[in-house]
Amino acid sequence: MTDREGQCGGEVLYEVAGRVATATINRPEQRNSLNVAAITGLAGAVERAKQDPDVRVLVVTGAGKKAFCAGADLSTMFADGDPGEGKPGVVASHHARGALARLFLGLWDLGKPTIAKVRGYALAGGFGLAMACDLVVAAEDARFGTPEINVGLWPYMITVPILRSMTPRAALELMMTGRRVEAAEARELGLVNRVVPVDKLDGAVAELAGELAGKSPQAMQLGRGSFYRALSMGPAEALDYLQAMLSVTTMSEDAAEGIAAFIEKRPPTYGPG
Repeated sequence: MTDREGQCGGEVLYEVAGRVATATINRPEQRNSLNVAAITGLAGAVERAKQDPDVRVLVVTGAGKKAFCAGADLSTMFADGDPGEGKPGVVASHHARGALARLFLGLWDLGKPTIAKVRGYALAGGFGLAMACDLVVAAEDARFGTPEINVGLWPYMITVPILRSMTPRAALELMMTGRRVEAAEARELGLVNRVVPVDKLDGAVAELAGELAGKSPQAMQLGRGSFYRALSMGPAEALDYLQAMLSVTTMSEDAAEGIAAFIEKRPPTYGPG
């Protein structure tokens, strides 16, 4: 086991192949449901990818064939108890649930492209996790949804990543009905970038990750960050900000190399991210 492979907290596997890191929720018997350890492990994987200059892309997925992630482990994430009996109290449980929000923020602050590799169920928190990634590649057997309403809950914490991925009206309909969406419809709703046969999923993700890893890491970091920031701005404010970012990017080492390579008709050679 090296720093570039192994486990993150026991519930998440982490490995690096070339310039692509993969974080795998390793709870297949529980359909990769999220407990505190799994969320902490994913956050650790994100941080490792962020700190590794050789990693250009992070893939997030789930172990096994049944689920990417079926949501929160209801037996632990929503089990308030008496601290005197060794169970988390209401306040401790409240803070633990905030770990998912911190994971989303960590993914968005990574500065590198993220891909959700989805097979099987991506429900509730698992749906939110997929939507928190930049791109989603799904197998034809993938199923997405927010079933919280069916157990008297509401998908509060995943509202933000969902609203960054689909229209408010379509999102609210899924939240109020709790229905599941097949991969083809998810593609139509804009939730998924690519839908592929199950046996093509690994290859499709590897191909996309490899393509992204070959791009300028400086332009990717600056451009990806500005894309998300512009989403929350008004048009005039966004254009002013993006103009400034264009000036910054044109002065970068990667821009100089990319333009030189274009003029010299050769592939560019970029430094580490």
